[in-house]
Amino acid sequence: MQHPGNATPKRFPAQERFADGAQFVAGRLTKGTSGRTHTVVDPATGEDAYTYELAGTDDVDAAVAAAREAFGTWAGATPGERSDAMHRFAAVVAERAEDFARAESLQCGKPLKLSREFDVPGSIDNIAFFAGAARHLTGQSAGEYSGDHTSYVRREPIGVVGSVAPWNYPLQMAAWKILPAIAAGNTIVLKPAEITPLTSLLFAQAATDAGIPDGVINIVTGTGREAGEHLVGHPDVAMTSFTGSTAVGKRVAAVATATVKRIHLELGGKAPFVVFDDADLDAAVNGAVAGALINTGQDCTAATRAYVQRPLYEAFVERTAALMETVRLGDPFAAGTDLGPLVSHAQRERVAGFVDRARAYARVVTGGQAPGGELAAGAYYRPTLIAGAPQDSEAVQAEIFGPVLVVLPFDTDDEGIALANDTPYGLAASAWSRDVYRTGRATREIRAGCVWINDHIPIISEMPHGGYKASGSGKDMSAYSFEEYTQLKHVMFDTTAVVRKDWHRTIFGDR
Repeated sequence: MQHPGNATPKRFPAQERFADGAQFVAGRLTKGTSGRTHTVVDPATGEDAYTYELAGTDDVDAAVAAAREAFGTWAGATPGERSDAMHRFAAVVAERAEDFARAESLQCGKPLKLSREFDVPGSIDNIAFFAGAARHLTGQSAGEYSGDHTSYVRREPIGVVGSVAPWNYPLQMAAWKILPAIAAGNTIVLKPAEITPLTSLLFAQAATDAGIPDGVINIVTGTGREAGEHLVGHPDVAMTSFTGSTAVGKRVAAVATATVKRIHLELGGKAPFVVFDDADLDAAVNGAVAGALINTGQDCTAATRAYVQRPLYEAFVERTAALMETVRLGDPFAAGTDLGPLVSHAQRERVAGFVDRARAYARVVTGGQAPGGELAAGAYYRPTLIAGAPQDSEAVQAEIFGPVLVVLPFDTDDEGIALANDTPYGLAASAWSRDVYRTGRATREIRAGCVWINDHIPIISEMPHGGYKASGSGKDMSAYSFEEYTQLKHVMFDTTAVVRKDWHRTIFGDR
């Protein structure tokens, strides 16, 4: 049964929109049929915010059927028609921006200023970008490549897309999955994380209210093991896109390949933050704290490994620790809050476990504990700086996914770049230097899908996001994402009107 829990209207002004359930199929909210419920918990207070029925396999089947039925009409719409609908979609989300921001902060624990200034406007910008990009889905220009034929390439939608999104950026991940898919003419079934479904559902409702046809966007809110695996392996799903951990990504790939469908994976990260000895130290310290603590460190591109050339190392450690200690933990809805809780108490205990084990081989310079007092009921953890960890330790090699930065020294440029590349991951990285040749080398030699120079974290709709190595394959955002969501068809016309072609002799008769 659905109930709003203890969230106040101030924290959750859109709660009335969820009265009919947490599944969005064929343009309307319905209740899940798994027979089990789940409660969204406010991680800042530990209080229940919303309880709903989880999706079962029947709900996934219904959502896929709705997407399949809608595909022909949506794929047959002109690029201009799809573009116009998506522009209206952007306008509706903009009108409801505050509802989106508060729902995102409620379910994730992120400060309201982050939701208002990053998550929501970034998602609106994504919609506007793909509304325009929908008009530019072209193939290769026509040409007579054989001499006797005219060839051209059609770019066509794939069909029904089944996507699985993570809990750290529920709204932005819904946008990243849904927008390129529908701009290209596909329909989609998205499974958000069951602990953070609220803004994905608001997103789908806004799309319908903007006039995007029923069945084009569907949301099934269930567990990964039940709803997620059934969606990924569904025979009527032509492609799956997954964002999450590398371990789960391997399972997704195994299930999806059993039905020979296209796979797009955006997986874990362990981003290096390389500071050369000619860098602006103040800029690097500020960048490291911001890059490590964004979203309470629950960001696959967050700065997690700072490699600092020896002449700057001690000063960097000292100043970074001092700046971390000024960061204000608090209620995500309070005006003075810089850092909110982690998404759940379970995630906080996971992060604390990494830090506690690191005490045996490294120095915890600052942080390393949960706050008490009025924050004790929430999933809070203090910003943490670890120094002196060996390169092969788990604090350096594993994805902690919390407000933790590990700092290590290096001596030569060769060593710094080698250390940056010395993990299984390759999603993002940054390099800090005033020397254009050093930074140019870093952009060439660091193996990551994004390399920032003298900054860390900014993303833009026009540029692709995706990783190397164990961080996955394929791209989100930008026009490059259409490579994931379209298939190419070669069309070839004879231009000669000759009945008996010269090449026919290789099959029958003589010249």
